[in-house]
Amino acid sequence: MTHPTLLVIAHGSRDPRHAATVHALTERVRAERPGLRVETAFLEFNAPSVPRVLERLAAQGADEVVALPLLLTRAFHAKTDIPSVLREARTRLPGLRVRQADVLGPSPLLDATLERRLREAGVRPGDVPRTGLVLAAAGSSDPEAIAVIAEIARELRHTGWCAVRPAFASASLPRTEDAVRALRAEGVDRVAVAPYVIAPGRLPDRIAAGAEAAGADVVADVLGPAPELARLLLDRFDEARVPVGAPLSA
Repeated sequence: MTHPTLLVIAHGSRDPRHAATVHALTERVRAERPGLRVETAFLEFNAPSVPRVLERLAAQGADEVVALPLLLTRAFHAKTDIPSVLREARTRLPGLRVRQADVLGPSPLLDATLERRLREAGVRPGDVPRTGLVLAAAGSSDPEAIAVIAEIARELRHTGWCAVRPAFASASLPRTEDAVRALRAEGVDRVAVAPYVIAPGRLPDRIAAGAEAAGADVVADVLGPAPELARLLLDRFDEARVPVGAPLSA
């Protein structure tokens, strides 16, 4: 093959909506760039696994793969799990060049996807100055990942929202419901919750439940297979491509 294969690596979930959303996103990526081979693999819960897909690609004659973590921040999976799986694959499949792309966030294209989902949920441009926004992420024990979410919230504050607060579904505080209530206590008239999560599952459901329990006015959908997100995957793929013969990173 003359062009690298794009291998999108998702975490996986017992919730069937997760894999369905990941596959819908990769289908959109294929439509955005006809001729590019795009494969999907999962770290756990769903098939196919990353090692099985890489083995199949090698057996079919692929010589270069760009492995793209379907992750919004550089936390444990991006720093440890995926690099470990790819290192093992390089050892077992010496003829297959495997390059790990960067995670998706932060990016203006993610901000545009959030805006799309909020607009679809009913937030109009005229609502923004009187609306407080809760940026609700999955959560992580990694301080770097939490700092990135907090910085994104600070940047969003400059786009017209009267207030923006980060929140997390697990591992970190505050929870979504606490962030919504804090905005109410500050006198914010209208509160919208934007899940900073790619696909449905247990944690996005927890975000939605917290938002409803605290009386949020608007709850947007997950990022999902948005066109902006598909373009971001292609951007990360292009950034990770290297000339044949260039050194590989772990």
